[in-house]
Amino acid sequence: MMSRYEVSRQQDSTQPGSDGEVLRNRLAIVNRRDMDAAELELLHKLYLFVLRDHLPTGPLTVRLIRDWHRRWLGNLYDWAGHERSVNMSKDGFPFAAADRIPDLLRVFERDVLFRHTPCHGMDRQDLIFAVARTHVEFILIHPFREGNGRISRLLADVMASQAGMGPLDYGAWEMNRARYILAIQAGMTGNYTPMCACVAQVLP
Repeated sequence: MMSRYEVSRQQDSTQPGSDGEVLRNRLAIVNRRDMDAAELELLHKLYLFVLRDHLPTGPLTVRLIRDWHRRWLGNLYDWAGHERSVNMSKDGFPFAAADRIPDLLRVFERDVLFRHTPCHGMDRQDLIFAVARTHVEFILIHPFREGNGRISRLLADVMASQAGMGPLDYGAWEMNRARYILAIQAGMTGNYTPMCACVAQVLP
């Protein structure tokens, strides 16, 4: 088991020979395109494992989400399944500070996951709100060094599948990325209405 210090060093380092473009990995991949392809192939296998073979029937948990992340990226990164130990931002938007993640995940599990899952028997509007709130809060925490967006989508797909309405079609989010980002930012103040509109757009 890696210590916190080992995890921190590994999460903050890039693969030699990659010009800083690829995180240090077990396969010594140095090309961003090759890494994207490897992550996509493994993500497909994770989706089959979760949605086809092991769809959760009970409440979702942080431990389960960690297990998904480890199963997906464990062959690539030593820190897969571990909470990130480095601070991160994207497009000038800061995510939760790394040292706050354990406490934030405990609150997320108690107040969001245990409240909104399992989703069996939910009507469409209740499901939209449940997915929207869960998605926003998970993205704002951004618990992992890599793959938060894709794990958050799997989480939404599992919730929708529990309700018999999933998985979602995320094409509209890709086409209007600015609207999606604004919806995430609105969620910082507890306003989930914009994200509800985004979820309604991609829910079958």
